Amino acid sequence: MTARGREAATGRVTLVGAGPGDAGLLTVRGLRAIETADAIVADRLGARAVLSQLAAEGVRLGEIFDVGKLPGHHPVPQDGINELLVTLAREGRHVVRLKGGDPFVFGRGREEQLHCEAAGVPVEVIPGVTSAVAVPAIAGIPLTQRGVAETFTVASAHDQIGDLPGGRDHTVVLLMGVGTLAHSAHVLASGGRGDDCPVAIIEDGFGPRQRITVGTLGTIAHLAASRHVRSPAVVVVGDVVGVGDVVGVAAGEVVAVGEVRATPAD
Repeated sequence: MTARGREAATGRVTLVGAGPGDAGLLTVRGLRAIETADAIVADRLGARAVLSQLAAEGVRLGEIFDVGKLPGHHPVPQDGINELLVTLAREGRHVVRLKGGDPFVFGRGREEQLHCEAAGVPVEVIPGVTSAVAVPAIAGIPLTQRGVAETFTVASAHDQIGDLPGGRDHTVVLLMGVGTLAHSAHVLASGGRGDDCPVAIIEDGFGPRQRITVGTLGTIAHLAASRHVRSPAVVVVGDVVGVGDVVGVAAGEVVAVGEVRATPAD
């Protein structure tokens, strides 16, 4: 095959941020890419929910490859995902790599981009709405508020959160933090925020079981355990929790996202 023939046979990859799981928060550019894709390599969080919504609305979808990861269980390892993207593109397909949230926020999107480009596959990146911002917003919690917090940090619970600067006026958003919640709460409380620093956990943001659990760094681990808090969840730490829609909710109560009244804990 000539060089021109090889070039013609090579497809392309588009990294698309699916957002937090609501098709209404998918960017227009991301939607257009999905509509023209021959193959869609999809994550579990956010991405599959968006695809289900689009299919219900009659959007034509290409062949779907599910590479979703569960905590502690990765049926398709990252190296396998990288190779799958290249293989599909070399078949001449337009491949959408649909990733939850934003591809470059704890999504390993840059790794996938570099792997494809090293293999000679062109890549376009379409950003998405990160759950770190969108999920607190649906709960009415601002990450910054004049006179309350001027700065925020988004961190994985696996990071060295003990090195984070600031106090309660520096909002901390933890992703992938349910499994290490007790440790994270202890570290943040010891770092100057104190046991009484407000905390909100928003579970399954934009999903069917979305709810908020409100507490403090000193109580949140016990509350989360007693209420069987599960991933996916976004943890917000700081005084901004007290200025959101959950301001009237007593610590330890559970509310459905979008409501301000408390619902029974069990």
